[in-house]
Amino acid sequence: MTSVLRRAAQGNRPLMFLVSVMAVLAVVTAVGVLVDPRVLSGAPIWLKPFKFAVSFVLYGATLAWMLTLLPRRSRVAEGAVVVIVAVAVVENAWIVGQVLRGQASHFNDTTPLNAALFAAMGAAITVLFVAHLVIGIVVLIQRIPDRVAATAVGWGLGLSLLGMLAAVPMALPMQDPGIEGISGAHSVGVPDGGPGLPVVGWSTTGGDLRIGHFVGLHALQALPLLAILLRRFVTRLDERRQVRLLVVAGVAYGVLTVLLTWQALRGQPLLRPDVVTLAALAALVLATATATGLVLARRRRPEVALAA
Repeated sequence: MTSVLRRAAQGNRPLMFLVSVMAVLAVVTAVGVLVDPRVLSGAPIWLKPFKFAVSFVLYGATLAWMLTLLPRRSRVAEGAVVVIVAVAVVENAWIVGQVLRGQASHFNDTTPLNAALFAAMGAAITVLFVAHLVIGIVVLIQRIPDRVAATAVGWGLGLSLLGMLAAVPMALPMQDPGIEGISGAHSVGVPDGGPGLPVVGWSTTGGDLRIGHFVGLHALQALPLLAILLRRFVTRLDERRQVRLLVVAGVAYGVLTVLLTWQALRGQPLLRPDVVTLAALAALVLATATATGLVLARRRRPEVALAA
């Protein structure tokens, strides 16, 4: 794990700049949460920029490490990174600026300025999505020599795109809460700002689209971490079986992201699923366990020497 962190720290300079800036912002906003009594939508007003800052620290560090695995330098990927860093800095500056103004940063159409800012940030996030996709394509084309790492990175990048898409329903017309000046919502079936889980704030009384969004985004860290653990602690497995286990994990993770989003869209709190959701989850667990068992049970074929 230490070598992984060291490689990330020696990675792409723009991404390291982003990580440094976001780390400082995380500290500043954490202080804001503690000392600023203002509340917005049922949560401390500085909590949103704090969560975004921490998320971008993880995102930037992970992406920097991934790019060190490429067999050769890619100017296309480096250009995409510059775009991602620019969008991330502008987005977080906007969120902090809205906090300083005492205004909501998302779904805020209360004034022409707020509406224009939210629309501009929606366009910027689309640009970030495309830049992230470009990096994923570069990784696939260059083919990282280490098959285990390549599988983890490929699935991590792809599933994080799925996580980004899981946020799209938040701004669709079906999420219009009917409140003047508000054009979307995180929660389904209940107003935003109601009772929620600690820190993350996910609704405990209705569905919450942030859950699938969060889980999908952090596949970027989860799949590489699984690859590192396999390499470190499951050395008896050959490379082929480690790759297959990562594929099983990637498929299961993607299905879980979709399942959590589907649960939220049906207005169900994360911790209060109905029978249908529990059945779907049980099927996912059973299928994943079965596939994992088959991979582990399959022995490597012995090489057969052919007679001359």
